[in-house]
Amino acid sequence: QVQLVESGGDSVQTGGSLTLSCAISGLTDRKYCVGWFREAPTIRREGVACIENNGNTDYADSAKDRFTVSLDKSKNTLTLQMNNLKPDDTATYFCAATPLIWARACAVSRPGHFLPRYWGQGTQVTVSS
Repeated sequence: QVQLVESGGDSVQTGGSLTLSCAISGLTDRKYCVGWFREAPTIRREGVACIENNGNTDYADSAKDRFTVSLDKSKNTLTLQMNNLKPDDTATYFCAATPLIWARACAVSRPGHFLPRYWGQGTQVTVSS
């Protein structure tokens, strides 16, 4: 059974940085896509960044040049480094994963391509102005 457990959410001021982590267990597929989504009361859940098992990454326009997604396979940990945070980044951030066979592509910039089969419980990020 796949389990995803996020950590690292916090409250920061505009311009600050945060690192989110996701502990991944039970994902035994050789090819997979893992990534981060976020959801706010006025924003439907949207993809932020993702990474394929081969290291290829993809970002939403809102995350490019500010966020970095990485995967440490030795520790089964997915990380999202977020810099220059803005109030619009305030949201609950979810770790997500799917075997690549279930995805059209490991891409959050193309809606409908990465439809996660597994989700974490979420971690709250609040950015104040």
